[in-house]
Amino acid sequence: MAQLDLDGLIKDYGDVRAVHGVDLVVEEGEFCVFVGPSGCGKSTLLRMIAGLEEITGGELRIDGVRVNEQRASERGLAMVFQSYALYPHMTVRQNLAFGLENIRLPKGQIVEKVAEAARMLQLEEYLDRKPRQLSGGQRQRVAIGRCVVREPRVFLFDEPLSNLDAELRVTMRGEIADLHKRLGNTMVYVTHDQVEAMTMADKIVVLREGRVEQVGRPLDLYNRPANLFVAGFIGSPRMNLFDATVAGVEVGALKVKDAQGRAFHGAVAVDGLSPGEAVVLGIRPEHVLLSDHEEEDCLAVTVEGIEQLGGHSYLHCRSDAGASLTAHVAGQTALRRGSCTNAVLRRAFIHVFRKADGAAFERQVIGEAA
Repeated sequence: MAQLDLDGLIKDYGDVRAVHGVDLVVEEGEFCVFVGPSGCGKSTLLRMIAGLEEITGGELRIDGVRVNEQRASERGLAMVFQSYALYPHMTVRQNLAFGLENIRLPKGQIVEKVAEAARMLQLEEYLDRKPRQLSGGQRQRVAIGRCVVREPRVFLFDEPLSNLDAELRVTMRGEIADLHKRLGNTMVYVTHDQVEAMTMADKIVVLREGRVEQVGRPLDLYNRPANLFVAGFIGSPRMNLFDATVAGVEVGALKVKDAQGRAFHGAVAVDGLSPGEAVVLGIRPEHVLLSDHEEEDCLAVTVEGIEQLGGHSYLHCRSDAGASLTAHVAGQTALRRGSCTNAVLRRAFIHVFRKADGAAFERQVIGEAA
């Protein structure tokens, strides 16, 4: 295990800056996930940690030791790539043993380490097969096994599941999470899939255009996004967002109005906001209730699309003011496309963001648990 310290890391490609002064601490034994859209710099940052990309500025420390100038082979890290990168002419056993043979480890130790990795990753019955005889998930386990046998201080994963089908990705997420629990090593994992990030990470780092937008535990980012970008990126379906204007401050709550003048009460701190200021309201689909009756903090909406998933349903609606809104409904629904109803926004779960810069205002709990 090792601690990683990223102190103002910068990566330039000529005149283009891909990573803008990233500060981050990855604690010993932590499973840290870098997540963000394509081109946000997450893989570049991982490759800088691995020693595969030169660091333009700042400092990278492993257990307090500066490693900027160290070669990849000297850092004690192991990396699993998006492509399996297995030797096709070698068996699984030979693929697992290859790196250990290169460092001239005694044969007895190699046999022992390969057997232990095969047992851990459920590859024992495949040791004499070649990669072409394996499924995608089995090949990925072999790629992980090549790292496990080296006993690295830190595991680095660069979108390792993106080549797998949806069902296998779910299985492999569980296997990698279980591996982390068994080994206890520090792991840094890159993905563009926020579901992977939410289900696997101890800590998530959300990146955009080479900058860190927010760092925190998965549910902290989900429940208290720092800005509009994080609010829209974390969560599936994404958070509902629509424009509003500050109308005033009531006891313990901010009063806002949408484009039609309908009032809402956000359970947020109000320091720095003034009447007439443009804001954006946000609420998760599971915090939108559909009702036949008009109530406080509700929008009149028309159902435009329905996803009936059996155990639950998503209704995609549009308000009279033109705002789109998705509601999560437990079980199945009798509503149909074109139905008119009311979407009630649960007050304690309404997020308010400043429209000018997207920053979130601190939420306060009023009358119900957040």
